Amino acid sequence: MLFAVLVTAACNRARLLPPGVEGRSVEGDAPGVKSVSLNGAGATFPYPLYSKWMSEYNRINPRVRINYQSIGSGGGIRQAVAGTVDFGATDVPMKDEEQAHASERLLHIPTTLGSVALAYNLAGLGKPLRLDAAVLAAIFLGDIAKWNDARLVALNPDVTLPDLDIAVIVRTDGSGTTSIFTEYLAARAPEFERRVGTGKSVRWPAGFGAKGNEGVTGQVKSTPASIGYLELAYAVQNQLPTAAILNRAGKFVAPSALAATAAADSVEMPDSLHVSLADASSEAAYPISSYTYLLVPEDAKDAQKGELLARFLWWAVHDGQRFSKDLDYAALPGKVVVRIEDKLKALRSGEKRLLEGV
Repeated sequence: MLFAVLVTAACNRARLLPPGVEGRSVEGDAPGVKSVSLNGAGATFPYPLYSKWMSEYNRINPRVRINYQSIGSGGGIRQAVAGTVDFGATDVPMKDEEQAHASERLLHIPTTLGSVALAYNLAGLGKPLRLDAAVLAAIFLGDIAKWNDARLVALNPDVTLPDLDIAVIVRTDGSGTTSIFTEYLAARAPEFERRVGTGKSVRWPAGFGAKGNEGVTGQVKSTPASIGYLELAYAVQNQLPTAAILNRAGKFVAPSALAATAAADSVEMPDSLHVSLADASSEAAYPISSYTYLLVPEDAKDAQKGELLARFLWWAVHDGQRFSKDLDYAALPGKVVVRIEDKLKALRSGEKRLLEGV
């Protein structure tokens, strides 16, 4: 999928970078380093932003090539645990039992904020749909099968909903997007929790399956009267309308970078650097927002690769944040960046700190 990228100028954040990191090539960062590839795999949720970061970082540091496979959070965790990639990517934190199978301790590094949007293909409405957790749960349970169901009409009195069957589109792969969405529904709709539960992979009672955010986007776009859950960037780049969702404060809020930031600002980040933003309490919060993470070895087996990955991460959580807004993600809150800095400074290979002098 092709993503149109509009890059705007942003203020220089050199004050947050280690001395000499911003704008330096790998030649300056690590003398004598030949061309090196860093390989990662995982979440489709942040793929548009990661793709931009990796091409931009290669432009700045042409000897570093970062390859990323957008295969879903489940695959990212499995490959990180198995050690077949230099880093994994996931929207949902690892479970203790997953970490226990890893050969080294993996750290969660938050990289950006996004929103799970409810995108739909329904012509002629004139204004965005409004949905709440109870109605959403009923749609994805198959209990609401028509667009003109009385419960949908009650939430949307200003539009004429058609007498059409709802085509529900769901994920079939191990997905952080699914985990974020089901966590929200289970928290607000007891029947959904009882019948489906939460997780990266669930047994959906209704719907057509698709793989990845890319697959759901394609299915919604090509299927009239459909609805599916996907990361906001995919909806915006494909000009799909998205629903406003009723949040805990009783406000209908559309997915946006600002609404994801409001969710993050209302939830304290713990030392583990991973936390749920589902159903955040702020009046301005979009209730299906989330951080997404890279999984990085605390003690790198390959010191050279470990250092290059640490430098890329430092760039991503500082200078790379300027690309977030134009791709419909939200930049990390400043107080979270400070916490991430401490984690990155502690990355090592044996006794060697990977960001010496920071």
